[in-house]
Amino acid sequence: MENRASLGPKKIGGVSVSLLYKIFGGVLFAYLFLGFMVVPCLNTLLSVFREKNPETGAVEPLRVINYFFSGTMPSFVFNSLKLAVVLVITVNVVGISIVLLTEYFDIKGAKILRLGYMTTLIYSGMALVTGYQFLYGRDGMMTQWLYNMFPQINKQWFGGFYAVLFTMTFACTSNHALFLRNAIRGIDYNTVEAARNMGAKPFKVLFKVVMPTLLPTLFSLTVMTFITGLCAMSAPKLLGYNSINPQIVELAGKTKGDIAFPQAQAALMSIILALFTIILLTTLNHYERKGHYLSVSKTKAKLVKQKIQNPVSNVLAHIYAYVLFIIYMLPVVMIILFSFQSFGAVNAKKPSVDSITTVNYYGSEDIEIPREGRKPRVVTNAVTGVFSNPKTVNGIRLSFVLAAAAAALACVIVVVAVNYIFKHKNRKRAALIEGCLLFPWLLPTILICYSYRIFFNEKIWYVFNQNLCMGDNVRLLLIIAYTVVKLPFALRMIKAAFYAIDEELEEAARNLGASGLVTFLRVKLPIILPSVLAVFALNFNALFTEYDMSATFFNPSAVTYARVIESMSSPEIQNDYNAAGRQCASTVFIMIVSGLVLYLVYGIGARDLGERLERRDKRKKRIQKMKAALHLPAKAEAKAVE
Repeated sequence: MENRASLGPKKIGGVSVSLLYKIFGGVLFAYLFLGFMVVPCLNTLLSVFREKNPETGAVEPLRVINYFFSGTMPSFVFNSLKLAVVLVITVNVVGISIVLLTEYFDIKGAKILRLGYMTTLIYSGMALVTGYQFLYGRDGMMTQWLYNMFPQINKQWFGGFYAVLFTMTFACTSNHALFLRNAIRGIDYNTVEAARNMGAKPFKVLFKVVMPTLLPTLFSLTVMTFITGLCAMSAPKLLGYNSINPQIVELAGKTKGDIAFPQAQAALMSIILALFTIILLTTLNHYERKGHYLSVSKTKAKLVKQKIQNPVSNVLAHIYAYVLFIIYMLPVVMIILFSFQSFGAVNAKKPSVDSITTVNYYGSEDIEIPREGRKPRVVTNAVTGVFSNPKTVNGIRLSFVLAAAAAALACVIVVVAVNYIFKHKNRKRAALIEGCLLFPWLLPTILICYSYRIFFNEKIWYVFNQNLCMGDNVRLLLIIAYTVVKLPFALRMIKAAFYAIDEELEEAARNLGASGLVTFLRVKLPIILPSVLAVFALNFNALFTEYDMSATFFNPSAVTYARVIESMSSPEIQNDYNAAGRQCASTVFIMIVSGLVLYLVYGIGARDLGERLERRDKRKKRIQKMKAALHLPAKAEAKAVE
């Protein structure tokens, strides 16, 4: 008979193994949370109050703050606030419009319009801004066209506040295209029909019945848009608008010989951003808890598109819809077109059939530089494609590795943490862990990265006496920063997936003698795996072309793909003759990667089991028809399979 003691918990030195696991896990979690979230940001906060008086040597806590507000720096804060406030208005107007035009009103060609409106989902950030700059910039195609018609116009018209506002207005409607579209598709048509039967006109139904149900989603989108405008980086930097984030990066690279208290001023601006973010997220959380929702009937009816009865209004709505479609699609079409044009055609902004080439993607060419009274100078391999240019290839490779590593690490951390949270969901430690993982949402990305740059820019015991900002170590620091920033999003998505796990399955596995680890791997993980893969794909998509964080860690060993794209549009660029063509090809490459990821997540990944079985049956029938047309006998088919 087996000894009963052997059936008890395993022990090492009189201490149970499970207790050792808990202690190790708790210490590791505290080490990571304090060392890579709390302490660096706290160090940034304290750095503002450490400046000394050069004459007396005494610490003056308010010295930097007084200097900051007595100079021109508050104008950067005002510019960011101005952009955020106006952006909220323009993005909501355009975002609500595109959703209503494609989902609520009966507009001809709505499916085509929807594809155009959702193009910002497949290219964003630095790629989108450079695309708009290619079209509307000083030497852009549209600018050249307007200049030929009206020579008196300023060729540098696309810059400053209005250029940033125009670009970001259409870039930021992607959230409306995703979330507001889902909200309006979930409206109960019975409520709309009831209002119509009571004599309400279509637009009164829209504002009195439909819009109130969308208010929670609209409020969340408004807060997200405000924070996006407040923390904008790519558009202000490339289009010449003095806002907070580009100024923080610029100050971080200066010394006291260039400007007074550069690091402390950068830290103060980061803290100001953090305060705005915390206030906004707290307001959003308070609003959500109040539960402003509209009750609907138990049996919901699918929303039927509403026809615009007034012929004038109907025509105006169609014109407005297709004008927006042109604005969305023009950069995409032009970028794809010019990505297959030769060096001369791209520079002249005049596409032609004779100039079609694939050299912008792969290969190299020589070019001749004309010289007055002398033979043209031949530059060997001056034109290089995306996958033939070492700088671009290295940027793609580095961004791919960093994005994949960070996206995978965020998923692993969150899956383990959420599994623990659900096992101890009624205990305070579970709420504590969840709060720690949501902590990065309270802080702007620039504050986290700037804090890393300052805190880890020396040898400290916390990371085994390594300087993580020097040499190749900065790549590890970027992976950590990427992971930390993506933890809250991963937590919200994966936690929702855990609710789909039936507790009876877990209980049955335990009754069969399966350990906690085996139960997790064999029962829970297969259920949540589609959601985990979706989170990984979306995080990878966002990080692959990420610019803000990599720009903060300005290091030759961490030149990411987004920074390479940014360098292609830099006015200081020299001896890169095919920068514009390679920039177009890079944007197309990003569109392909992002589009593929979105298709895998929202296309194949969003199908339920019934849809998959239905598609499988259709494929089988299609194959059978093809075989019947080819007169392929069944026996031959079986042998071929064998």
